Amino acid sequence: MERAAGILLPLFSLPSKYGIGTMGKNAYDFIDFLAKSQQTIWQLLPLGPTSYGDSPYQSFSSQAGNPYFIDLELLVNEGKLNKNDLPPETKENSLIDYGEIYINRTKILRKVFKDNFLKDHSEFQKFSEKNKWLDDYGLFMAVKKYFQMQSWQNWPDKTIREHQQMAVDYYRNTLREDVEFYQYLQYLFYKQFAALKEYAHKKGILLMGDLPIYAALDSVDVWANSSQFQLDEQLKPRKVAGVPPDYFSQDGQLWGNPLYDWTKMAADGYKYWIERIAGVSKLYDIIRIDHFRGLQAYWSVDSNEKTAKKGQWEMGPGISFVKTICDWFNDVQFVAEDLGEITDDVRQLIIDSNLPSMKVIEFGMNPKDKSCHCPCNYDKNCICYLGTHDNVPIMGWMKQASKEEVAYSKKYFNLNLKEGYNWGFIRGGMASCANTFIAQMQDYLALGEESRINIPSVGTGNWRWRMKSADMNALLAKKIAKLTRLYQRSKKN
Repeated sequence: MERAAGILLPLFSLPSKYGIGTMGKNAYDFIDFLAKSQQTIWQLLPLGPTSYGDSPYQSFSSQAGNPYFIDLELLVNEGKLNKNDLPPETKENSLIDYGEIYINRTKILRKVFKDNFLKDHSEFQKFSEKNKWLDDYGLFMAVKKYFQMQSWQNWPDKTIREHQQMAVDYYRNTLREDVEFYQYLQYLFYKQFAALKEYAHKKGILLMGDLPIYAALDSVDVWANSSQFQLDEQLKPRKVAGVPPDYFSQDGQLWGNPLYDWTKMAADGYKYWIERIAGVSKLYDIIRIDHFRGLQAYWSVDSNEKTAKKGQWEMGPGISFVKTICDWFNDVQFVAEDLGEITDDVRQLIIDSNLPSMKVIEFGMNPKDKSCHCPCNYDKNCICYLGTHDNVPIMGWMKQASKEEVAYSKKYFNLNLKEGYNWGFIRGGMASCANTFIAQMQDYLALGEESRINIPSVGTGNWRWRMKSADMNALLAKKIAKLTRLYQRSKKN
């Protein structure tokens, strides 16, 4: 990858009139802003439908899109929705209220389905034929609704819990309207996203997104592919995923996702992964493999544990898996998210894979530690971040970091109030030898803790921050473009 720069901004953080960012006008405006800023990459977070906690890393499906991101005004423009049906407008930069959106948006989208499904049936059928995952997804969501949105493991009918063909046929026929409703929403989502992606490419912008390493327990992935996971005879997880105590939490992070049966996955050539990545590659040009170190060894915790402290490392699939997906998808650029407890074995896997790794400046400012995250220790084949979505934006970090880290940062980057501390860090990242530099939008806006996207190991209150339309202004774009050109990260150099 040539020298480039990009901005990390979740789709849900875009400004909008209706409570959450969507694939509408403001998404196109942000692409224009990126182009004016001479950026090359828009990094997004996972786009799947979310459940309790609203985390995009705990989705009902690894291939479906979140219906909340379907832009209602675009549907009005297409004649699929009346203006009178639009919800009340919200304050532009207010925090996302997922509960309210769940109630109001679902009612509106149900009306869109009833009014337009038959009209769109021919196009919908073509979409369905190209996306076979829709068969299980639509049924999964319809049965969830039928059983009051309970986790599939608590569905009272054992035959459908076990995905028995007779039950699948029965519920597909009985719940046909709901099955088609959930499938139709995916048709709308992918249609809007395809248009947005095409526009991004015209503007010279690549879309980068995450491939979460684990599937949520309450997902169509686990329900329809239970033999690929470490489940017992009752389809309950034997062991679950997490990480040991680390920078973010003294108890570690107990994610609770079921672990894969890598032996079975290897036996069928990683079919589940190939189908999953085939879907995700329709969305992104660059795919960040989340928790890459879990491919070398993963933290396995008994499912009855309350924290991730007690666990053990188990061997992952290693380079055979990485080579399989890279060879299969040779037109996709993969990135290794190699944060966390990194051993020599993990470093060797990254070297053998030749994938770009991740460096986070916030992790590299301890003067007593020769950290790989300090820019003086980078190699070119990496992406430099000030912080990721799991970190506090850099101005918040300056208030939370130790005195030693702050003092070292000031000396290292020659930070000063006149330039602005955030701009000093951005300058330092831009100037690094890393092939790619990415900052959160909040870092360009000099925002602090209040704009943080996620606090790992905290289950609620995350994924809610939104920016203002006025933040995407010409003056800021010009300032970003100047730095991007100076450090030869612009295609227009």
